[in-house]
Amino acid sequence: MTALPQHKMTVDEYLVWAEGRPGRFSLHEGNVYAEAPQRAVHARVKLAIHVALIGAVRTRGLPCHVMPDGMTVRISDATAYEPDALVYCGAEVPPSALEVPNPMIVVEVLSPSSQRIDALIKLPGYFRVPSIIHYLIVDPDQPLVIHHARGSEDTIITRIFHAGTIPLAPPGIELSLV
Repeated sequence: MTALPQHKMTVDEYLVWAEGRPGRFSLHEGNVYAEAPQRAVHARVKLAIHVALIGAVRTRGLPCHVMPDGMTVRISDATAYEPDALVYCGAEVPPSALEVPNPMIVVEVLSPSSQRIDALIKLPGYFRVPSIIHYLIVDPDQPLVIHHARGSEDTIITRIFHAGTIPLAPPGIELSLV
């Protein structure tokens, strides 16, 4: 089992520490937190999201890339999260990259241990990143997606989907909730 550091870290220190360690972690205000093991339903929903995002990007022929969990999003010098999925556009990150500097879409799938964190702590954190336009919170136990989108100025627009199509523009893709 990996012991968590007892001292505060910067994101750069955290990335060096975390590289090659088993498990998933996040860094919040300099403190490292281990992510809980995932239920099978969580993994299935993550896979379905990845497949849907990849299909949507390919269908539109966009110069965008879909990444699974494990890629880091830097929120500040002392906070970094690893969303369950993300989309970024433009040049591909190098093969050795540990973080994606310009995500446009980030997705978190709720788990019993992460619900509060995903809805209350990560929400304002993700929108501190100027490139993030969409933050999707997915409930794996029911057909429910909460879509937070960057509006004009400092406005965040929230829509709740139980069915139908979720428009994500930019980059100009749609996800179907079935």
